[in-house]
Amino acid sequence: MPKLSSKIEGFTDSVIRRMTRIANSYGAINLSQGFPDFDPPVELKNALSRVASGSIHQYAVTWGAKNFRESLAKKQSRFMGIPIDPETQIVVTCGSTEAMMAAMMTVCNPGDKVVVFSPFYENYAADAILSGAEPIYVHLRPPRFNFDVDELEEAFKQRPKALILCNPSNPSGKVFTLEELKTIAYFAEKYDTFVITDEVYEHIVYPPHHHIYFASLPGMFERTISCSSLSKTYSITGWRLGYLIAPSYIVDGARKVHDFLTVGAAAPLQEAAVVALNFGDDYYENLKRIYTEKRDFFLDGLDRLGLAYTVPQGAYYVMVDISEFGAKSDLEFCEWMAREVGVAAVPGSSFFRDNVNHLIRFHFAKKKETLAEAVKRLEKLKDKARERWR
Repeated sequence: MPKLSSKIEGFTDSVIRRMTRIANSYGAINLSQGFPDFDPPVELKNALSRVASGSIHQYAVTWGAKNFRESLAKKQSRFMGIPIDPETQIVVTCGSTEAMMAAMMTVCNPGDKVVVFSPFYENYAADAILSGAEPIYVHLRPPRFNFDVDELEEAFKQRPKALILCNPSNPSGKVFTLEELKTIAYFAEKYDTFVITDEVYEHIVYPPHHHIYFASLPGMFERTISCSSLSKTYSITGWRLGYLIAPSYIVDGARKVHDFLTVGAAAPLQEAAVVALNFGDDYYENLKRIYTEKRDFFLDGLDRLGLAYTVPQGAYYVMVDISEFGAKSDLEFCEWMAREVGVAAVPGSSFFRDNVNHLIRFHFAKKKETLAEAVKRLEKLKDKARERWR
């Protein structure tokens, strides 16, 4: 038989989604894959019910239903502080996963280089390989996950076509400062590089930190592809509604890529989601309050258990240090923990370019009672881990 594509040899299946399957097989509390166990806003559920009984069940406009794009443009113009044209600067995609892939395929030729900060969301390496690009990794150094300016410029000196910026960051929870973003912007302009942002956690940021949209920096909109989704903001990860926002000359290309990747996002879901896009500022303030409470509740539990971690500044993940247990493989540790402790996490090695095996990632987008039960189960982690790993 002929050989399969060499591209698929460069990456594995998603470790995050694999850990969900492992969690399900052992009945573990799934703090690995980042989706809530609570419902989206009732207004969204009611809108979906109305749409389901209506007549919107065929294709929408390929790059997004008109009313969805108009509502999205109005919302994002307000938060980003820049005017967005719904007719020429938006592509609605099947989740931010497709938005990122479409962005990469729009700007990259085979052999182009792309800067990726490490740790990184696992899709980015696969995106680079599938688009024919070569990733250049720049370290975000724990515990603050800051980058070294000289290392970043060395990466830019290799003349990459693009830099991928996840802000707020998955998995680290880092929120990039204005100074850091200005540094990236300076190099992007100096070396004529696109910036592809992943901003799905744009509304989940913890005081005193705040999110700054890279495209809003002076002169950056023309070279930025801003990718995001409705998944995290409105607790609808299963709806798979994402988008990219960019100058029209980029969007013209991205629309062609999107057309032949997926044709279009689900029309009924776009129609229902318009309700959420028209929420007032109070919704986003309440979202921040809810996730701040969840973060503080879970971190308090980790403190009581004596587990070391890095306080997340944004998103809903926390990196926990398991060095004290002496496990050689964080993947083996996470599989063991799901089976023996009943809590699932993601091995940190799936996020790092380097050989990092001492960190695991929990998420806390769960009901308070779910988090309480997870902390209760983790009370036996240290004793069991010492029996197993020492």
